[in-house]
Amino acid sequence: MTKNIAGFFIKVSVLIISLATVSFTCAVTNKISLAQVTKDITYLASDELRGRSNYSPEIHLAAEYIAKRFQQSGLLATEGLSGTDFLQKYEVTKITPKKIHLTINGENITSKNLIMASTVTNFSWAMNNRTNNTEFTIHNIGKNDDMKAIVDTLNRQGGKHLVLLNPAHKALFERYQHYLQQGSTKLHQANSHKISGGIIVIALSTITAEKINNLKVSGVSTINKDDLYNVVAILPGQTKPEEIVLYSAHYDHLGVKTGEGDVIYNGADDDASGTTAIINLAQHYAKHGGNARTLMFAAFSAEEIGGFGSRYFSKQLEPQKIIAMINIEMIGKPSKFGAGTMWMTGMDRSNLGEKLNIALAKSAKKIYDDPYPDQHLFYRSDNATLARLGVPAHSFSSAQLDKDQHYHQASDNLSSLNLTSLHQNIEMLAMATQPLVDGSMTPSRINKNLVTREGLIF
Repeated sequence: MTKNIAGFFIKVSVLIISLATVSFTCAVTNKISLAQVTKDITYLASDELRGRSNYSPEIHLAAEYIAKRFQQSGLLATEGLSGTDFLQKYEVTKITPKKIHLTINGENITSKNLIMASTVTNFSWAMNNRTNNTEFTIHNIGKNDDMKAIVDTLNRQGGKHLVLLNPAHKALFERYQHYLQQGSTKLHQANSHKISGGIIVIALSTITAEKINNLKVSGVSTINKDDLYNVVAILPGQTKPEEIVLYSAHYDHLGVKTGEGDVIYNGADDDASGTTAIINLAQHYAKHGGNARTLMFAAFSAEEIGGFGSRYFSKQLEPQKIIAMINIEMIGKPSKFGAGTMWMTGMDRSNLGEKLNIALAKSAKKIYDDPYPDQHLFYRSDNATLARLGVPAHSFSSAQLDKDQHYHQASDNLSSLNLTSLHQNIEMLAMATQPLVDGSMTPSRINKNLVTREGLIF
């Protein structure tokens, strides 16, 4: 159906639109090609792309492939959002700690008992004879305190902090140390010559703030900048062009690891499956035409290193215009509910899941509630960034996380997938979200005040 014919139907009769929608729902399976789905995921998960690691030449090959598929399907680039070639460029900075020194009451704290997270290249603090200190804040974490909760709070606050940590927390301290020594990545802010955030220094020590007479602390970090790309395309809406339905997935993965045997982490399920879904949904809707709302398709990079692709993307448009975000994450295998079934994160955050299931009712299909609530998956994919802005943004998956031995392993390759189930999941998403596309469904917004903020320092 062409866009002009669809426009004619819209003007002539609401009834005809409703009949066309029913006809479309019944014909979904004839619109999405299993052969094309197989072709797309075979390339994206191939050894040729060497795991699509961020900053690698191969991730650019993946971006070019996605952009080409969007173009072949007749989608458009958005001026100011993705340029003329569908590629949305952004810059990230990698901040790696190099040196840290702390002296308390004239005694050096050994480096093995220190952790630093900083968003600046160097800093130096001092406090003498318990003079009034306004440059940084000193915190005690006792043996019965919740270290993770306190450090997470400081991270979300930003600013400058020295944390004195009781040795009872040594095991968790060492986990933080291993993580932070690898450095952290931050989204570079345009028109800014420095990175906002702060500094956290954690010292494993029996001393507490009340016993400090004087101290000196200094640190040095290196900062490197790199460019990365999202791939973004749209199908302009026919009658509600200002309202956007966003379909997204991340196309980056872990790349190549050192070692013997199979060292390519192909990321077939995570998340070549989701990327394949948005490519084929885009092709499907481009062929169908008549979408009332603007449909936007975004393949994000940098999800595996902190979700920076979606963070940048979220700053380029007005979140209020996004009616819903369908973020697709690992749908290449049968879920615990059976082949061709999926679950959704944050079912209680908006009524999107409820409305999608109403759309699926006549097909006897269903989108299930997240079966792994203890893993806090609502915050672990690209939907979280948009949810923090109030968008009904949810991730859809079929992963059996309690049983999947391939997650973040080299064995996450094409042979580990069930392509029939993948195809069924894509078809179900097309059917479930059709009321979003035709403008007859509008889910409730997420209360952004109830969504945990991201860290400012690491």
